[in-house]
Amino acid sequence: MSHSEHEHSQAPSPRPHCCPCGCPGSAEEGISRRSFLGSAALGGIALGGLSWSSLVAAEPDLPAAPARKPLVVKPIFVYQIYQRRDQSSWRSWGGTGTQEEADREIAQIQGELEKLQKEADFPLQFLPLAPVTNPAQLASLGDIASADALLVYAGDGDLNAIAKLGKDTIFFVRHKSGPVYLYYEIISPRFLRQHTDDLAVKGIDFDDVVVDSQEEILWRLRSLCGLRNTVGTKILAVGGPSAWAQPKDVVPNLVRDLWKMDIQTISYDELGKLIKAAREDQKEVALAKRRAEEYLKIPGTTLETNRAFLDKAFLLEQVFRRLMAGAGCRAITINACMGTIMPMSETTACMPLSTLNDDGYLAFCESDFVVVPSGMLLGAISGRPTFLNDPTYPHDNVITLAHCTAPRKMDGKNIEPARILTHYESDYGAAPKVEMHQGQKVTNVLPDFASKRWVGFLGEIVDHPFLPICRSQIDIRFDCDTKQVAERMPGFHWMMVYGDYMRETGYALKRIPITWESLT
Repeated sequence: MSHSEHEHSQAPSPRPHCCPCGCPGSAEEGISRRSFLGSAALGGIALGGLSWSSLVAAEPDLPAAPARKPLVVKPIFVYQIYQRRDQSSWRSWGGTGTQEEADREIAQIQGELEKLQKEADFPLQFLPLAPVTNPAQLASLGDIASADALLVYAGDGDLNAIAKLGKDTIFFVRHKSGPVYLYYEIISPRFLRQHTDDLAVKGIDFDDVVVDSQEEILWRLRSLCGLRNTVGTKILAVGGPSAWAQPKDVVPNLVRDLWKMDIQTISYDELGKLIKAAREDQKEVALAKRRAEEYLKIPGTTLETNRAFLDKAFLLEQVFRRLMAGAGCRAITINACMGTIMPMSETTACMPLSTLNDDGYLAFCESDFVVVPSGMLLGAISGRPTFLNDPTYPHDNVITLAHCTAPRKMDGKNIEPARILTHYESDYGAAPKVEMHQGQKVTNVLPDFASKRWVGFLGEIVDHPFLPICRSQIDIRFDCDTKQVAERMPGFHWMMVYGDYMRETGYALKRIPITWESLT
């Protein structure tokens, strides 16, 4: 875990390496006690006047992470029926020009939709397929308004009315997967370019067209599901939102503008009172100890710090769970996590963030909203935990990534081995050294400070060393040019996830819009 840029006051001196400044000042500065879901603070909603008893009463059992919301998709088949006319060109290209042909195609589409539904590794809901032969028929489709996206089977007819709906849209055309579509010929010159040499339809481009491949449809839907679960969502910022080495309000304001995020905040004054009350709740304390005991029984788990640190970490995690449930959040981030939280919790936040990620939440240290949106997006796309990390300097096609808050269930299912040590910079508390799987392909996302250009590349985990740096550490080998990585890497913190989600990330980002620069 790394330093936040707001810490308790100290005389200026060299700081632990993750912190860009030695500025005095509290992370809760400017956040006063307010009524629950009361007025704005630091650009979001301040949670104040909370009581431990009310949080427990609202969620008697330990809260679980909310599931991702399904992407609701409206499939539309656009086609035309032709009548023969003597000595005249009476039909366009395509194999859906008679009602009999159209009916066979409708049956094929419905079968493909059923297969897509079964194969989706993300929450997906298809509305009933709508066959359309006239643009005016779109107005009678009452469920279009409830759709997050449209999947348009562009056989024949007018697509301009579809574009005017302003929905995220994927256009599917057939070459060899069934009856050939007219728009296999004309979707670029007639629709996308509108009889010009340049793209001319707002919000739609060449990446939104798929030919034949069901897999190409599926990854685009996966991307849109991730976007649906990121834009406009809530996140709880303990100690308020911040950003590494940036002015306090600039980046959070960008995040609100671009991602429409609802940043809920709670001051450390409020959090401290809740932690104190939780410690006095014998049932909650017993639950934390029992969960810590169960955690240590997980195969591949070794404890190399004081057991009391781990017990208190699970108690702190339970406080976070109840706070997120009360705020209606699936995501949390913690400011001043290398100082302010330690005296009041008598442990570190590293373990709580790790276990929350393993249980389906999105949990990040440092309240760095330069990188937080990338973690929320990657997590929502993949359905897997993400690893917020400090990068080093690339050399010889290798780079070391490290942090003290790594999840253990990195593939979303299996638990990696871990040593439970102290947090490195403070040599205090409990933090996992996760031994991530060597040979694993990973996606690395590098957000910029200005929220204009994100860089990404694939890599492979080749080692998990034990250097005197943040506890969870991996060496990543990559195929792209080392000098190019060094020259193009923006911002500071990176986000990493198991698997290849390069296409999905870029497809989602163009809708924000943020430029996606793939180095792979």
